[in-house]
Amino acid sequence: MIVEDSVSKTATLKDLNGFDPNHPPEPKLIDTCVHCGFCLSNCPSYRVIGKEMDSPRGRIYLMDAINEGEIALNTATVQHFDSCLGCLACVTTCPSGVQYDKLISATRHQVERNYSRNWLDNLFRQLIFSLFPYPNLLRILLIPLWIYQKLGLQKLVRATGLLKLISPRLAAMETILPEISLKSFQDNLPDIIPAQGEKRYRVGVILGCVQRLFFSPVNEATVRVLTANGCEVVIPKTQGCCAALPEHQGQTEQAKALARQMIDSFADTDVDVVIINAAGCGHTLKEYGHILEDDLEYREKAKAFASKVKDAQEFLANVGLTTKLLPIADKPLTLVYQDACHLLHGQKISVQPRQLLRQIPEVKLREPIDAALCCGSAGVYNLLQPEVAEELGEQKVQNLLNTGADLIASANPGCTMQITKHLKLQGKEISVMHPMELLDYSIQGVKLEI
Repeated sequence: MIVEDSVSKTATLKDLNGFDPNHPPEPKLIDTCVHCGFCLSNCPSYRVIGKEMDSPRGRIYLMDAINEGEIALNTATVQHFDSCLGCLACVTTCPSGVQYDKLISATRHQVERNYSRNWLDNLFRQLIFSLFPYPNLLRILLIPLWIYQKLGLQKLVRATGLLKLISPRLAAMETILPEISLKSFQDNLPDIIPAQGEKRYRVGVILGCVQRLFFSPVNEATVRVLTANGCEVVIPKTQGCCAALPEHQGQTEQAKALARQMIDSFADTDVDVVIINAAGCGHTLKEYGHILEDDLEYREKAKAFASKVKDAQEFLANVGLTTKLLPIADKPLTLVYQDACHLLHGQKISVQPRQLLRQIPEVKLREPIDAALCCGSAGVYNLLQPEVAEELGEQKVQNLLNTGADLIASANPGCTMQITKHLKLQGKEISVMHPMELLDYSIQGVKLEI
């Protein structure tokens, strides 16, 4: 059977192609799915779109059929793979242990090699992959964007709504743009920062791309928290992107090149642990052994590197805080912690951030309903699939607001931008801060204005 192209209704020669022999979705992994449907209610794309083929179970049906040559890799099938956020909630939920993460990753790399997107889609994706993984290049673009904000053009563009009429994707990109400050143009952290007091560990810190440019205070706070707890911090200046963005979107060679660069940048640092404070980046860094499994030169290096990677909260909860924590507000503070998907489902990190936050005096932690549901950011999903992302973002923020919390803690820059956007759309002025910032405030005795 050939699934017809939903646009042309005629299968072209390209449509007749399926997966190539280079790591297609493994039939053994596909066969572990018993089609029970437990994944459906936990899948954000299925909950919004409501179609079987936009669920993990439905996509696994498609993978199997393409493997068997029964249907084609074409517009009709690719749209269902594209609708997946890659949040991995189904992996957590599945009673059969289906490794959907490996299946969707293999499929996305196949799609990018064997499916021809239309020119407009290609152009937008090329813009993303040419800019976002390269912080030095992206920093140049910040200059006109900073002017755009300072001259008040941003308010005008948003008020008119014209950009959304011209391009919903460009509008989605513009609406999550954080405020650009002078810190976005600076790299203020030295190569080596000594531990305060007795040195317990020598740790490397990865700065990230979006985190480095738009959330540099988070990196600075992370370094201060680590040094205050007996860590000597090493920050190689040769580090670049962790490869999360291209890897999640099937850009095989770009992901491999960036992973090699990251490994090389830490090669001679002699660090005990490599620390990352962004959820999506951390998940990819821990997957380097898989990403470079076919690279004979880097395969073992990649496994060794990945074994050292720890999320900042994971690391600190494990080794313990040694410095005194002080209240961060003049009154008891109610927090709600937002679970980033690639921490919760990808890295199985959920308890540790809560353990750390509860150690801050006079902090009460509340839990939202549907805590495991994706906020819609999902890397660049909110840019590529803005309509689905909008509904998920609105739901997530409403659930967070319903807790009555004074402040939201979020450990991923994409989640922070998505949540901040929807807070503003709902007219709410609630701060969204990284747990490392809150710990830093507590160590320094800095009070928040709530």
